[in-house]
Amino acid sequence: MTVIETRAVPVEAFDLSQAQEYVTVATNEFLSGLPDPLRLGMAGRRGIIARYAAVLEGNFIYWMTGAYLSAKTGEARAIIVENLRDEIADCHPGMMRRFAIAAHATPTEEDTAVVSDDLGSVRIFVGRLSSVQMLLMMAFFEGLIQRFMPYLADLAMRQGSDDMEYTDVHGVCDIAHTAGLFRALDAEASASPVDVWNDPYEGVHLLKTLLETIVHGAGRVLSSAVR
Repeated sequence: MTVIETRAVPVEAFDLSQAQEYVTVATNEFLSGLPDPLRLGMAGRRGIIARYAAVLEGNFIYWMTGAYLSAKTGEARAIIVENLRDEIADCHPGMMRRFAIAAHATPTEEDTAVVSDDLGSVRIFVGRLSSVQMLLMMAFFEGLIQRFMPYLADLAMRQGSDDMEYTDVHGVCDIAHTAGLFRALDAEASASPVDVWNDPYEGVHLLKTLLETIVHGAGRVLSSAVR
């Protein structure tokens, strides 16, 4: 498995193809660490779905709104608005809630507590409104979620669920969303470059850690040096 390292990337060295490659490696690292559904019991399956719902239902639109507020270019803002329109018009948080309920995985106080610290770190990062870093994080997330949906659907089916609207929709729409966010990133990288001493992938690192906590719980094993 290729391991990616945390590093500050000078503005002049940053380009879209490198960013896409970095995000792909981070995504592959995460997916390669997913536990085998056949070896997960009911509590293990429920925990993954519940922690995922505890994070996504109330935070994704907040994250994407942060990306919109941080964007400096009209092109980036237009792309982000289309993403937000899909989320809100089709009530994706409602889809997420129904998905969790049907899988007998409604989040509990304990599920929320497990993800609290890592989620808090992501929220603080989003509040800094750094456009390139935000768009990298969201492009990473959209691409990863599209590839994560079959796994999540498998867990839900093993829980006896027959409500797959959430995973069906996000397994398709997030392909276009990812491509759009990389176009937005390309526009923003020219208009609002990352400071030479800041790591443009900070948001990717933080979100990847949060996702690993969602999957592995409080006793997660870090899959790489990306922190």
